[in-house]
Amino acid sequence: MKLDKIAESFIIRQGGIPALKGYRGFPSAICTSVNNVIAHGKPDDYYLEDGDVITVDTTVSVDGWFGDGAWTYSVGSKTPDITRLIKTAWQASLKGILSAKSGNFIGDIGKAIEGAVINTGCSVAQDYAGHGIGRNIHEEPVIPNFGEKNSGIRIVPGMVFTIEPMVALGESSVKKTGDGWTLITADNSMSAQFEHTVAVFRDYTEILTFSTGKIEDYLDFPPFF
Repeated sequence: MKLDKIAESFIIRQGGIPALKGYRGFPSAICTSVNNVIAHGKPDDYYLEDGDVITVDTTVSVDGWFGDGAWTYSVGSKTPDITRLIKTAWQASLKGILSAKSGNFIGDIGKAIEGAVINTGCSVAQDYAGHGIGRNIHEEPVIPNFGEKNSGIRIVPGMVFTIEPMVALGESSVKKTGDGWTLITADNSMSAQFEHTVAVFRDYTEILTFSTGKIEDYLDFPPFF
């Protein structure tokens, strides 16, 4: 809850609107997904502990346009499994982004994400996907986290969408808890997610939610890991 208050205050001070708050009844400015919560965790009075993993996900509106992003953090010490999880989630997101080029296909993104996760001992949730974004939080097209090369619709200049693979240390199955929002891994394994909003141009793709130099400089781990 403290993180939620910090985030909401910052967004408002910068002239933005915390778009998640009130969206379909969601109560907070950010999602805080801890450990086995793979997405849509609601901020509460839980105190983070050494060894936890937390994903902070938020959507912001500025001048009627929306941007969406998520980032996973390790709290305190990291086990080899946590390091492997975060590395896999980061590389899955990165490989998906690098495939999001004009002239490619949506299936190329999903295939790249799958390729980054396979043989790592992790899995990617297939029931949830990225999405178009612009004047609304969720727009077409859907960006699955799996696929085949040269399948799906072609990526063309002017598209803006999110790439957001949800990665678990265990199985890919996900279930919803009784609050109607929180998604947890079916086997209670730890999870991680990196989400970016990208804009496709003719000769390049811009990552609208990454501001630390070039993302290609961080092929293994996210900045400040």
